[in-house]
Amino acid sequence: MSAAIPNLADEYRKLLQGVPPDWASEWGQDGYGVFLGFSVGGASQILRWIPPGTFMMGSPDDEQGRWSAEGPQHEVTIAEGFWLFETPCTQALWTSVMGNNPSKYPTPDRPVDSVAWNDAQAFIGRINEMLPGLGLSLPSEARWEYACRAGNPRSTYIGDVEILGENNAPGLDAIAWYGGNSGKDFDLAEGYDSSNWKEKQYDHKLAGTRRVKQKKASAFGLYDMLGNVWEWCADAWRDDHQGAPSDGAARESDEKSARRVLRGGSWDFSARFVRSAYRLRGDPEDRSDFVGFRCARVQA
Repeated sequence: MSAAIPNLADEYRKLLQGVPPDWASEWGQDGYGVFLGFSVGGASQILRWIPPGTFMMGSPDDEQGRWSAEGPQHEVTIAEGFWLFETPCTQALWTSVMGNNPSKYPTPDRPVDSVAWNDAQAFIGRINEMLPGLGLSLPSEARWEYACRAGNPRSTYIGDVEILGENNAPGLDAIAWYGGNSGKDFDLAEGYDSSNWKEKQYDHKLAGTRRVKQKKASAFGLYDMLGNVWEWCADAWRDDHQGAPSDGAARESDEKSARRVLRGGSWDFSARFVRSAYRLRGDPEDRSDFVGFRCARVQA
């Protein structure tokens, strides 16, 4: 669904010289690196530059919370830098592009939720027509994990997080909304009944998605990569990483009904799911109030 885009390395060099792409409404450099932004109908979105590099994808056998789909660990080289949304796609951006809001927890700066993989593809097709040269797509799960880790080989981008109970991993509190904290000081009158969730980090009665950018960003300047909403990736699901490409490419399927990969954990999932290596699967028409997405710009 991605449209043709210029050579990203050339575009990046021009940006450093003060020449942004035509679709950009803002650009610059801060403590996290280089960024670009665009606007549609009053909604704005920042993309962060993710530099090339090599990493170990998947988790080691002894990582707490691990399951078999996270292995075997294997080396992946991302040879070309790419751009990635700073946050999950917000309801404001979705509504500006699609003209509706399917979310169960309506707030402009919350992630859009209840969107299927096919819905995300429809959004991408439409926004690429609206902003020629933008060329968005879903990230491959390899690029997603590389970006999520931001150079950290441990279970999260701030290091290993000890899991003390089903919904109790205090280290996650700084970076993610998950089952242990997503209802703490919940700011909507209506939410999901979380009163019977086990072993919560904080006592709460109602939970749901939370506003983006409330937790600590990664070293790449990315927010909510872990927790808040699961994020669709481009890949068709495989039960493990056997035979996975070493260049970060997506694993495709000719079957339209092929299950797709979800990453990152969410507000109503327990702590073990909120790790850089965890993988989940979903049918391309599945819609849940704990599922969203973020977009990438990747050199074809």
